[in-house]
Amino acid sequence: MENQLIQLYLRVCHTYDTCSKSCFQRLSNNSKPAFTDQELITIFFFGHDNGLFQKKAIYKFTRNYWKDWFPHLPSYQTFCYRLNLLEQTFQALGGEWLRCVKAEMVPELDRVIDSFPVMLAQHGHAYKARVGREIANRGYCAAKKTHFHGVRLHLIGQRRSGQLPLPDQLWLREASTHDLSSVREQRIHLPTSSLFGDKAFPDPTLEQMLREQQTRLITPLKKPKGGELTQTQKSYNRMVNRLRQPVESFFNWLNEKTQIQNASKVRSTESLLVQCWGKLAFAVFSLVFNY
Repeated sequence: MENQLIQLYLRVCHTYDTCSKSCFQRLSNNSKPAFTDQELITIFFFGHDNGLFQKKAIYKFTRNYWKDWFPHLPSYQTFCYRLNLLEQTFQALGGEWLRCVKAEMVPELDRVIDSFPVMLAQHGHAYKARVGREIANRGYCAAKKTHFHGVRLHLIGQRRSGQLPLPDQLWLREASTHDLSSVREQRIHLPTSSLFGDKAFPDPTLEQMLREQQTRLITPLKKPKGGELTQTQKSYNRMVNRLRQPVESFFNWLNEKTQIQNASKVRSTESLLVQCWGKLAFAVFSLVFNY
């Protein structure tokens, strides 16, 4: 475990040292704190790597077993406050690690698209929830057949043979925003490729927008009203679903790795953003470095 902690800390520090200083610049009077942001991020990632997904559990684990390694560890309240300020830092770290791996890989033509719910409250509690109302609201998750209060994480990823997709574009929207509306409003830009999506995405406007980018949208066929699909159409749907299956595997892996979907302990908008981007940054770190 000591070697893992050292390796993790060195990776984080290396990214800080090699990236543009504007990505991680601190402009406050306390621009050089005794307990650094690099240490804070290392603790956050190390806790997740040891199966601890809540801030309090991560803090207690560090204080009880690794205090000698972090002699300037602040109080729990300061720890949470500092962590909640690092949303943009997590985004910058994840983006930089993705750029590193993309520079070394052969570009993939095919891409997959889907969304994933991050739930602050579910079922009846979703109608009463008030946390994070600036960016979160109530929506419906068809896969789980439940109403929830929260946000949706949208992903466009590059398909990789025998591997999880590599995130290409990520963004958050309110839970009530339909996947199709989110993609159209995002005005995504893709190179010449094929984009595999589910039945939520067939739309003439979206297809035209992608066609202008020389990208083809491929989705399963919907069953006609009062009719059935032919055997040829069913075979086509199975082929499309098999090709877009990696995005489902990615979301399952992401949730197992970080428990990102369960945000019931979140109590502020800032904490919700760290719940999303901080855990995503750790997942990208694991994906890129096989940590």
